[in-house]
Amino acid sequence: MTSIVVPMPGNREIAGLLAAEIGAETGELLVRHFPDGESYLRYETPVEGKSVVLVATLDRPDAKILPLIFAAGTAMDLGASRVGLVAPYLAYMRQDKRFKSGESVSSVHFSKTVSPWIDWLVTVDPHLHRRSSLDEIYSVPSAVVHAAPLVSNWIRELVPRPLLIGPDSESEQWVAAVAADAEAPFVILEKTRRGDRDVEVSVPEVDKWRGRTPVLVDDIISTARTMIETVEHVRAAGLIAPVCVGIHAVFADGAYAELKQAGAGEIVSSNTINHDSNRIDVSSLIASAVRHICPV
Repeated sequence: MTSIVVPMPGNREIAGLLAAEIGAETGELLVRHFPDGESYLRYETPVEGKSVVLVATLDRPDAKILPLIFAAGTAMDLGASRVGLVAPYLAYMRQDKRFKSGESVSSVHFSKTVSPWIDWLVTVDPHLHRRSSLDEIYSVPSAVVHAAPLVSNWIRELVPRPLLIGPDSESEQWVAAVAADAEAPFVILEKTRRGDRDVEVSVPEVDKWRGRTPVLVDDIISTARTMIETVEHVRAAGLIAPVCVGIHAVFADGAYAELKQAGAGEIVSSNTINHDSNRIDVSSLIASAVRHICPV
């Protein structure tokens, strides 16, 4: 079966890398808007009889989801044998529970919106906080790619004498796993609470680590508040500017500049979301998942 990788707007680079990895053609899809804001789509590459792989990273998702649904539906209308979605960053995973009366559990509604239009889904490190797998909410076969080994490899090869630092006890399992693969030590910031509003944060055994390069790692950098606070604590302890590594470079308005201003050194992300900080290419991992879930 012939496969064709079709990038949604803004996804051409990672789609091209994926197509090269799986030996597929890269298709052309025209997406524009009528004066009233409605979307217009047209496949400029034939898709009849082909397995279509739509590539759409879904940060800032609300403006992206309708064109994606139209692209999937149109591919089927035009005779595609099947349509899959590669969403390097998958949106609407955070609200997976009704925390307050009347709230929408948007992760469920989003999955029910997307699932009817695709035959399978591949994504990278989704925010599965209270879910054990995507199968709990998505009704199509799915595959999850984990970027941590690539993050560890980047740290091991490019950061001199790294020391991984976790902001709190909740981060310890994640930081420990990345540190082990990077063959580097790690520490978790210590918090001493003297009162409701009086908390001292420190780097344990700080003198022991002064010859090391601090590395802060997180899966999603959105507002960057946790990372900014950790950078400030690390700098206050007298360590050098830390390297900040995130898998998904969401960077809400101003977050990247604020992280720099807080005293971060190099800021690094994977290419799940197109950003100037992209240094870690996950396309080979995505390709392996695509080949598994939809043999090409």
